[in-house]
Amino acid sequence: MSPPAFVRLVEVFDAPRERVFAAWTEPDELKSWWGPGRYKTTRADVDLRPGGRYELVLEPGAMHLVGEFCEIVPPERLVYTWQWVSGVPDTRESLVTVEFRDLGARTEVVLLHDSFAGPGPVDMYGAGWTSGLAKLRIHLGEEEAA
Repeated sequence: MSPPAFVRLVEVFDAPRERVFAAWTEPDELKSWWGPGRYKTTRADVDLRPGGRYELVLEPGAMHLVGEFCEIVPPERLVYTWQWVSGVPDTRESLVTVEFRDLGARTEVVLLHDSFAGPGPVDMYGAGWTSGLAKLRIHLGEEEAA
């Protein structure tokens, strides 16, 4: 049996939905948390509209990610393409869907990363998203950095 060709994570954050959506879509906020583990986003360009593009550069290693927004429903839902241009050996295009579910002062984030164009590893994306969401939790002030 082959491993699933998608990543699905569900996390609850102690912040209102509008705050979590802004952290996910505003360039200065993205630079404060986005990326796995020790990687830091040094450049974040975001044209937040359907058909608009985004571009993120992470260091060390000049990891370069680009994509296009397919659907934007503030502050409820984002759907965007994902493709590494450099710094990561997997350059398949894929799709990320993020739902921001209102729990009052808290927000449930449901993330689905799927529709990979062709076979290849997916588990590295799960590990990357898990560590990135931990950094988002710190950015939102829930816990201190280790």
